[in-house]
Amino acid sequence: MTGIITATGNVRIVYPDQRVVATSRQAQYFTREGMIILSGDVDVVQEDGNLLRADRVTYLVERERALAQPLEGQQVFSKLLIQTAPQVPPPSAPVQPLIAPPR
Repeated sequence: MTGIITATGNVRIVYPDQRVVATSRQAQYFTREGMIILSGDVDVVQEDGNLLRADRVTYLVERERALAQPLEGQQVFSKLLIQTAPQVPPPSAPVQPLIAPPR
């Protein structure tokens, strides 16, 4: 056995735990390396609206790292929605007088 699983055509991979759906023309899963290579019109969409478009995406499963590559002469497209925490002012410290009041 080669340890490589290949899917071609209209490939759709769903990662429910990560809330991610990836589509491509081909996907190869290298079981020994723990690596997935998506190629051909790759779209990776997260439920929160983040999006990655490339010609080829290599995903290292255990490290949770992705490398996106465009077609020659083109660019990778990414849309990242950054969630910011509401700004909470720090609690007020009691004001200490600089000069002690007369007694």
